[in-house]
Amino acid sequence: MQPFIVNLNGLTRGSGKLSEVAGMEFFESFGNQDIIDAEVNVEADIFSHGESVDVKATLRGTVTVRCDRCWEPLVLPVDTFFDEHYVPEESELDISQDVYDYICTSLPLRRVHEEGGCNEEAIKYLNEEI
Repeated sequence: MQPFIVNLNGLTRGSGKLSEVAGMEFFESFGNQDIIDAEVNVEADIFSHGESVDVKATLRGTVTVRCDRCWEPLVLPVDTFFDEHYVPEESELDISQDVYDYICTSLPLRRVHEEGGCNEEAIKYLNEEI
């Protein structure tokens, strides 16, 4: 499922809008197994210049991943944007890859609950001496 496709035939010179949600199916279509739930609203302004297209998109919502420390679900906020210039070779412009990339790169490398937020049983196990 790739909801981020702009039909350029229906887009007149000037601007258009795209409003979609990147949910779990979207991330599964990329084979991403790190994200276990998602709801990211994507609002894009599309500016057609004839042979080229500018897209300014805002991505806001949440994704759920596993905590690196206790492996319990961890909800992370997503609040990012991109401003890209495209020269499409076809009558459709697929911005799915950019949406995916910008969401994934907005996430922290170290994904852990705030202090005291981890599963206590997992932390006890991790702190045990062998």
